[in-house]
Amino acid sequence: MRRSRFFGRRSERRFRDATVVITGGGGGLGSAIAECFGRAGARVALLDIDRTAVVDSALALAEQGIKALGIACDITDPAECDRALVEVRRKLGPVDVLVNNAGLTHRSAFVDTDVAVYRRVMEVNYFGALHCTKAALGDLMARKGLIITISSIAGIAPLLGRTGYSASKHALHGLFGSLRSELAPKGVGVLVVCPGFTATDFRFRALGADGTVTRHPQSTVGRMATPAQVAEAILTAAASNRKLLVLSPTGRITRWMVALAPDLYELVMARSLRSELQR
Repeated sequence: MRRSRFFGRRSERRFRDATVVITGGGGGLGSAIAECFGRAGARVALLDIDRTAVVDSALALAEQGIKALGIACDITDPAECDRALVEVRRKLGPVDVLVNNAGLTHRSAFVDTDVAVYRRVMEVNYFGALHCTKAALGDLMARKGLIITISSIAGIAPLLGRTGYSASKHALHGLFGSLRSELAPKGVGVLVVCPGFTATDFRFRALGADGTVTRHPQSTVGRMATPAQVAEAILTAAASNRKLLVLSPTGRITRWMVALAPDLYELVMARSLRSELQR
């Protein structure tokens, strides 16, 4: 297999003239990631279920001189993912980087939550990433590309009131950690990113126990990051071929507490987020 044009020294990736596909690109973190890669010289394709939002996001990037394409796509449908990737190849070229960013969360106690909510969260967070990765994999292997998957601190630690969300993020670690081992001999990199609380509209679209958007306020721990801060960290980690990126001081402390003092972590976390289960 030939060496990708965007792959520089063995320890560093370059993204000028690369084609980068970002799911959940209609706003928030997805748009910020697209802007970062675009400023690094990449062509960006934004996928989102919201047609208006994703087209507007692509137009905003184009106004900055970034070559951007917005495509409406329901990533829970593998046929739509395949169709979207065909359009990307036709208009921007084969895929060098796939960013699995689209996500969905819930905030509700397990005892109250409909099973349908768990299925929906898993369909978006886990199967959506799986479908897009399948659709892009041929290009990524041919070009020794990169898969970036946006997980969460909830993917490495328990999180009160988000059993379905945490389960879906843990599943991503299992899938992409194992896939990294399979793809390493083919030159494909896999980066899993664990942001902490981030100031996007994502937190206002959480599902409640019955599957409708909850009006229950979100509890947070630590300082909330901006999408631009998270996106810049992702670009830096991608360029240096990192495998795991855990963001925020709270996130890094959480990672070590879970490993070294899990009982203490659960006690502190439950106390900090106990309002999540209050009605």
